[in-house]
Amino acid sequence: MLYLNVGHLRRCMQTLDASLTLYRQAEAGSVGQEVFRNAIVKGYELTQETVFKLLKKALKAYGHGGSQLESLFAKDILRLAATHALLTQEEVERWFAYRDNRNNTAHDYGEQFASETLTLIPNFLHDIATLADVLERKLGTGVTDESH
Repeated sequence: MLYLNVGHLRRCMQTLDASLTLYRQAEAGSVGQEVFRNAIVKGYELTQETVFKLLKKALKAYGHGGSQLESLFAKDILRLAATHALLTQEEVERWFAYRDNRNNTAHDYGEQFASETLTLIPNFLHDIATLADVLERKLGTGVTDESH
C-alpha cells in the first residue's frame, strides 16, 4: 500500500496564506507589497508543482503506471484524479483555471497577471486544503515529515 505525506503541501499552503496576508497589510504600491506579491506568485507555482507530484503518486496507488502518468498533461491528471474521487468535477474545473493561470507565469509577471493570480488565491487555498484532507484520508499516514 502506498502512503502519501501531505505535510509539505500543507506547509506550502501556510506559506502562501501568510504571503497573502502580508501582501494585504503592506502599503499599496510599496516595494514591500511587491515583494509579497512576488512571493505569492512563486508560492502559487511551487504549490501547484507539489500538488501534481502528490496526485501522480496517488494515482499510482490506483494502478496507473509512472510512465503513463509522466506522459499525461496536467489537465488529464486532474480528470483522472476525479475518476478516483480525489477531486470533484467542480474542483477539476477550478484546477483547470489555476493551471491556465499558472502557465501564464512563464510569460507574464506584470500587474494584470498578478491581479488575476491574487483573485484566485483564496479559492486556491481552500481547494488545496480540501485536496490535502482527501489525500490524507485516502492515502495518508498521519506521519509528518517534510519528504514529498
